[in-house]
Amino acid sequence: MKTKSIRGMNDILPEATATWRHVESIVCDVIESYGYEQIRLPILEHTEVFARAIGEVTDIVEKEMYTFRDRNDKSLTMRPEATAGMVRAGITNGLFHNQRQKLWTLGPMFRYEKPQKGRYRQFHQFDVEAMGYPGPDVDAELMIMCARMWERLGLKRLRLEINTLGSPETRSRYREELVSYFSVVKSQLDEDSIRRLKKNPLRILDSKNPDMQTLIEAAPIMTDCLDDASSAHFEGLKSHLDAASVPYKVNPRLVRGLDYYNLTVFEWITDALGSQGAVCAGGRYDGLVEKLGGRQTPAIGWAMGVERLVALYEGSGGAPGTSAPDVYVVAVGDKAFSAGLSAAEKLRDRMPGIVVALNLGGGSFKSQLKRADKSGAALAVILGEDEVERNEAGVKPLRSAEDQVSVALDELTDVLAGHLARQGK
Repeated sequence: MKTKSIRGMNDILPEATATWRHVESIVCDVIESYGYEQIRLPILEHTEVFARAIGEVTDIVEKEMYTFRDRNDKSLTMRPEATAGMVRAGITNGLFHNQRQKLWTLGPMFRYEKPQKGRYRQFHQFDVEAMGYPGPDVDAELMIMCARMWERLGLKRLRLEINTLGSPETRSRYREELVSYFSVVKSQLDEDSIRRLKKNPLRILDSKNPDMQTLIEAAPIMTDCLDDASSAHFEGLKSHLDAASVPYKVNPRLVRGLDYYNLTVFEWITDALGSQGAVCAGGRYDGLVEKLGGRQTPAIGWAMGVERLVALYEGSGGAPGTSAPDVYVVAVGDKAFSAGLSAAEKLRDRMPGIVVALNLGGGSFKSQLKRADKSGAALAVILGEDEVERNEAGVKPLRSAEDQVSVALDELTDVLAGHLARQGK
């Protein structure tokens, strides 16, 4: 029987990986230009980390987590998102004690969902978090950072939607209003909304059921319940975004799907990916560190799906990444191969970062040249027994009409370096 990959968990082949790495390198560069440092997290956490953080009355915890018991009968879960693990790591390693942290991570997440374009059971996310910052200035910075990413990646069809969920007291008042409103129309609610009505009515606003949208549109609005401090925070955020000339839309129905959010929530949305419109989303979670056992620590972050970002980049006409070598060494005969091996190492020493492919497995000049051309390399170095006897090598441009030239072996790295420098390497 032919072996298959697990449904919803995809192989990313070399050609696609080159584009992923290109996009990821730009995103990493932008994130770190704002002073954020990388942290690497385990894929597995104790199940209670996610149950307590995300909320037990959420689709993720109730339906989507990959959870199992290990040999010590401990319940473990493959991470469905990164924020809870980030907070756990900060508490475990004492990162929040009289400190402020600006952190980011990248890696696979796991949710048992119905696989469809842009939504998979193993997917990849960037996650950026700022801990210890209470004001709207950092909220704005995280959104402005995203705007810079879109500019660097050449993405146009993205819009920013923002909202505020207020303080815990605001949410409590708003929760009561929602319960009162939805109780009157309970007969029109779907099964999930009825289940959420008593435990977490805000999650009803996050329903994707089209039959629910008319009821949701008529529901009370959070901003009508805000206290003065929450209103001031939201106004400060809007002022900072206006100052940075980052357009946005206030969406009073935006609540996000996780229980730990308060105050600012936001999404970067595109109309270029069909139904999977959210590319980057996040918000403030000032109570989560304390909820997981740490000291009270204000915090905000966002998560961005790499699959959707790459699809948007490709759909916007972004240049694909390349895994093609810069130089391909054609060597026929044992002496030629030894000389080619030495030349390849000298070139890697001379120009770190360039890619040198040395023909392996033998073959005639003709077959090796075909491999060189197929590889996409800019230059071929040609070595045979005769060239080695003369202490020479041929240098053949493969992507231009320039003629092949012969150079002394001790000058080869200089000549190749010159060619590549003219090509911007």
